[in-house]
Amino acid sequence: MKRILSDEESHHGDFVHFVEKAQREGAKDLRGSRQDEITQVLNWGVEHEYTVILQYLLHSYMTSNKDVKREMEDQAINEMQHLGWLSEKLVDKKGTPRIEHTEVDQSTKTADMLRVDINIERKVATEYDRAVKEIEESDLKELLTRIRDQEVYHAGVFSDLLKEEEGQA
Repeated sequence: MKRILSDEESHHGDFVHFVEKAQREGAKDLRGSRQDEITQVLNWGVEHEYTVILQYLLHSYMTSNKDVKREMEDQAINEMQHLGWLSEKLVDKKGTPRIEHTEVDQSTKTADMLRVDINIERKVATEYDRAVKEIEESDLKELLTRIRDQEVYHAGVFSDLLKEEEGQA
């Protein structure tokens, strides 16, 4: 856990350095100051995706189940894609991504991890679905629908792994 925190702090320093270097070289900041329902939805998604990236990586380190470890790593990579897509869309919409996370589950038993992960995937899929119904911009609807469908897939993967884990107990 301390190693992960150390890596995250190091990455933060790297990104601060990249921003300073880009500014020195005259790169244009494409972020904007837009703050409305669209940017709130996108930043909510960014926050969720960052949280589950950390959570799934932690769970992959904590489990002794090789199948769960591999799937947690794979799903974390997919969540990284989601974070990137949402952040890019936020900048396209003249907003600024807020890369912050909420509480990360620190379960130590594989079945408990999977239950928490299934629950969060189901909740977020429902939230993305709600946003798709409320937002009128077709490009954003398409992106949120794609991410929602992948979150549903994650819940299914985790559910299958939980069945196997409980069958071994």
